[in-house]
Amino acid sequence: MDSSNQTQVQIPLREALAYWLKLGFISFGGPTAQIAMMHDELVEKKRWISERRFLHALNYCMLLPGPEAQQLATYLGWLMHRTWGGILAGTLFILPSLIILIALSWIYIAYGQTPVISALFFGIKSAVTAVVIMAVIRIAKKSVYNRQLILVAITSFVAIFAFNLPFPLIILSAGLYGYYLGKHQPILFSKSSNDHKTTASNAGSAIIGDHTPLPAHAGFSKIKLIRQLGAASLLWLIPIFILHALFGWGGLYTQLAWFFTKAALLTFGGAYAVLPYVYQSTVEHYQWLSAAQMMDGLALGETTPGPLIMIVAFVGFVAAYSQELWIGGSLFLMGALGAVVATWFTFLPSFLFILIGAPFIESTHGNLRFTAPLTAISAAVVGVITNLGVFFAYHLFFPQGPSNSPSLISIAICAIALFLLIRLKWGVISIIGLSGGLGLLLAPNGLLFS
Repeated sequence: MDSSNQTQVQIPLREALAYWLKLGFISFGGPTAQIAMMHDELVEKKRWISERRFLHALNYCMLLPGPEAQQLATYLGWLMHRTWGGILAGTLFILPSLIILIALSWIYIAYGQTPVISALFFGIKSAVTAVVIMAVIRIAKKSVYNRQLILVAITSFVAIFAFNLPFPLIILSAGLYGYYLGKHQPILFSKSSNDHKTTASNAGSAIIGDHTPLPAHAGFSKIKLIRQLGAASLLWLIPIFILHALFGWGGLYTQLAWFFTKAALLTFGGAYAVLPYVYQSTVEHYQWLSAAQMMDGLALGETTPGPLIMIVAFVGFVAAYSQELWIGGSLFLMGALGAVVATWFTFLPSFLFILIGAPFIESTHGNLRFTAPLTAISAAVVGVITNLGVFFAYHLFFPQGPSNSPSLISIAICAIALFLLIRLKWGVISIIGLSGGLGLLLAPNGLLFS
């Protein structure tokens, strides 16, 4: 029996699917925590895969646009149980989050203006602003380590803050500049680090070990490539055609599909990298939701399992909920369809990149022609996320405009959240819970002032 068959026999599909579903319900804390959970279970406890193979798969996913934790789950599922294993692993990783966010989005829209809910979100918005500031610090430490990259970060911030340049243009420019630097000053990219490096010894043999040959399905095949590209194209084209036929190209659902397809291709660097683009488009351009609703959606995304980019489900729900369209006359169904459309077109490319692109991505790892542009893009992401933090802080601290007095309560809650994040290393869920409680007490319509 060859190694690929042994792998498929020794890792039961049913057991694997049960794990991916459980992970979908417990994957709080962002990509770092989610990747750590997978490592602890699959490498340390179950020993389905060796340390080196796990990190090798992770390196693939970190080179791709899209949520790396969800892509890692898809990759490992594909490695263990072929294409359907990858599809099911990636789907189960996000399905609980989608269902939970649809329910929370409906509660938010239907009851969000009640005094209790408003006071709760008053405090949570301060925590979200602190989390965004912390994200800037964390990503800057990893991505901005020389003068050229600092220049990229500053230029990107000025471009989006002062001139409101489109996010894709900023990312494209940074990538081209990174390619130029990689070609003429490669020493700038000599820094090597692995933020996901672990110290586990992985004692004992893993089912997919360091020297286990790749299964046959992981090899490159032109016929398989053409077949998968065709299937992926149909999975994109058929829903687009149906939405176009029902609502027209200018209809909300069709525009949601088209926008989130574009957004999915720009998520180098994780969810925080694409959030400025989502904000810039959905709040300022399309005006599907308000700035305050965007902050509330980020708060919900931080407090639910699954990748943070699942905030797109909230955006889709809110955008569609208020539209006067027919779906059985139900506002909830309109919102739920918007959430599903946004999620489908956001994650479809992630599956495509793993199931089709893994053999190609492997050959590019460590190649400056690819890593230098991505490094420059990561530096640009620091600038655009800084702009997002400034935007959130401005609307939080000056809710009535800069000519009015600042909200000292919001500033105080944000300062407390930052202290707990940076100094005491509290988790995001705990900080959001505490901030929400402070909001219930101290908000203008809170318990102490009602």
